[in-house]
Amino acid sequence: MKHLKYLLILLIAVTFSSCGFYNFTGSTGQIDAKTFQVNFFHNNADLIEPGIDRDFTLALQDLIQNQTNLNLVSNGGDLIYEGEIVDYRITPMTATADQQAAQNRLTIRINVRFTNKKKETDDFEKPFEFYYDFEGRDLPTGSTLNTAIKTIYERITQDIFNESLAKW
Repeated sequence: MKHLKYLLILLIAVTFSSCGFYNFTGSTGQIDAKTFQVNFFHNNADLIEPGIDRDFTLALQDLIQNQTNLNLVSNGGDLIYEGEIVDYRITPMTATADQQAAQNRLTIRINVRFTNKKKETDDFEKPFEFYYDFEGRDLPTGSTLNTAIKTIYERITQDIFNESLAKW
């Protein structure tokens, strides 16, 4: 019984003394920030799809709120996300024998500027891009467009989160 007690204490000590701070988002290192702000991402793409700028801004806010304990503020945030949608493009990917598009690709590229007022070495500006392939006979409208944008935004927002906070 005495050995079981020591084994249990050792197991608990090893469990709680891992290689340093780690949280469920994968971030290795404590974030000094308490607040974040996501400024409106304007749509500067040549092809304009109404509402995707608002949808992206909200998607990024939601992801950060859901994966951190940071508080969203409208100004004066410790972490600032801003930028613009710079490309929204639909391109045919494959063709049928009668020269029709068998598959199309929607690609969205977003330029992001991240500012960390607590640690300026973390600041960056870079583009994030992802795509969604859909059937050539489908138009990028309605549920096809909604699914495409949701899929693209899930990937881009997670990539932005990983680059700015998780450091992956």
